[in-house]
Amino acid sequence: MRFSIWPTAVQQPWGDLLATARHAESTGWDGVWIADHFMANEGGPTAPETPTLEAGSLVAALAASVPRVRIGTLVYGNTYRHPAVVANMAATVDQITGGRFTLGVGAGWQENEHRQYGITLPPVRERVERFEEAVTIIRSLLREPRTTMIGRYYAVDDALCEPKPVQDPLPILIGASGEQRMLGLVAGLADQWNCWGLPDLIEHKSSVLDHHCERLGRDPAEIARTAQALVFLTDDQATADKLVSRVSAPAFGGPPERLAEVLAGYAKIGLDELIVPDFTLGDGPAKFERMDRFLEEVASAFR
Repeated sequence: MRFSIWPTAVQQPWGDLLATARHAESTGWDGVWIADHFMANEGGPTAPETPTLEAGSLVAALAASVPRVRIGTLVYGNTYRHPAVVANMAATVDQITGGRFTLGVGAGWQENEHRQYGITLPPVRERVERFEEAVTIIRSLLREPRTTMIGRYYAVDDALCEPKPVQDPLPILIGASGEQRMLGLVAGLADQWNCWGLPDLIEHKSSVLDHHCERLGRDPAEIARTAQALVFLTDDQATADKLVSRVSAPAFGGPPERLAEVLAGYAKIGLDELIVPDFTLGDGPAKFERMDRFLEEVASAFR
């Protein structure tokens, strides 16, 4: 199993985010992922006014500043950018990394960003239809000499995307949990899949994805499975239980032996990569110490 860090772009200055990514690179983490949001979500633990760095700029900067590890987006919201723009951004970042970029994309969802910026957030059905067209265009632009597609929502005509990525092909990850449409799109269009969840949920969603692959005649093993959950590393289990109970996202916590039990569950279901958000690990040296402990005392047995 691979282990990657997810430095938050909310309320974390560029210097601190870069330091986290460089520490991950130098200590053996496998990747660095960046979320695509312009502000925190309303009703969440962080106020929308909190400074937030933009994802496309961050992955390009990290590509040039941090060697070895994979860099990825978790995930670009489709509603924010035209698919031809996304394809060119991805190809450029892959050139900067020398072939270490993973393009993560999703259908888009956060209402306050769309409302404040005047970006249309269509109903769910249209959003999924738009997303399917967009990923189809992105895949073709990144992998074919020219692309023509006249869809209901997007149209490109004999379109170029040059230079192509270093990777052939550049992996496309789709973040999805919807079992009827979105996991079906993963089966048809993605190289990797991502979902929030603990082992039981990921196992269920992964089985649904397998069924979609079988329906389409695709080998399920062609799609890498990735997931994330909040991690609270503390030697006091009671404290960890309180921290986990206070968050709405999937989370687990405790001393290294308890965390290893959860990782064993991920390993049993064949998870390829676990992505760890950094904001539950503390700040500065304390965060780096927990990152090191996680790799050395928890993850090492599953690599």
